[in-house]
Amino acid sequence: MEKGLLENLPEKQLNVFAPKKADGKQPVMLFIHGGSWQSGNKDIYNFLGARLARKGILAVIIDYPLSPDYQVHDMAKTSAQAVKWTEENINTYGGDPERIFVSGHSAGGHLASLISVRNEYFDTLGVENPIVGTILIDAAGLDMHWFLKEMNYEPGTKYLRAFTDDSLVWKDTSPIYYLDENDPPMLIMMGGRTLPGIEKTTERFLEEYKKLEPEPNFHLQKRKKHIPMIAQFFYTPNRVYKWIEEFMEVK
Repeated sequence: MEKGLLENLPEKQLNVFAPKKADGKQPVMLFIHGGSWQSGNKDIYNFLGARLARKGILAVIIDYPLSPDYQVHDMAKTSAQAVKWTEENINTYGGDPERIFVSGHSAGGHLASLISVRNEYFDTLGVENPIVGTILIDAAGLDMHWFLKEMNYEPGTKYLRAFTDDSLVWKDTSPIYYLDENDPPMLIMMGGRTLPGIEKTTERFLEEYKKLEPEPNFHLQKRKKHIPMIAQFFYTPNRVYKWIEEFMEVK
């Protein structure tokens, strides 16, 4: 664990799934699980790691500290540390450290996008942001500042356990406010029947993203609800894998 940045955070493990013939050229996808920033764990997504490996993608599935014991900055710091570890060690497993993509579903999509667009998390670790692409799967929280102001939750309740009662933190951890031309490219997927908050914040995010990328790599899966957006990855022939393979330029 890094001193300073992570000294007050719990040590977390990660699972690595490597293709059988990984030769050091395999692209890497680091996946961050969802769970409303308060639940979930890496082992639930072993199925995803195994399927990605069979398709020639080296998968890293991570854990991060959860609320109410930890807050969103802690989660992002831990996610960035996992990316740093991956860059430093993935060649041991046959992965290419120069082809690291991050992905996440729901709250994990929020964290993946946040560490992609905010280099501060890597600056504190003393490394450059190595992320070359971001894959969002029905991501939550892309404009948490707007969402939490709209919802007006009672202090200390629901999402505020992760995002605190401080509106400055909400804005500080909303990826929409940090988009710029230096960000890695994004593949964005959203369910047409997802949660209203995800639908609205993704729409707001896309409006800003289009100022940088007029034709974003966006897929609306019209009949999908929020949980089926990740459950669909159980089905190996699913078209979402093709979208990911094309985005990651899997040979």
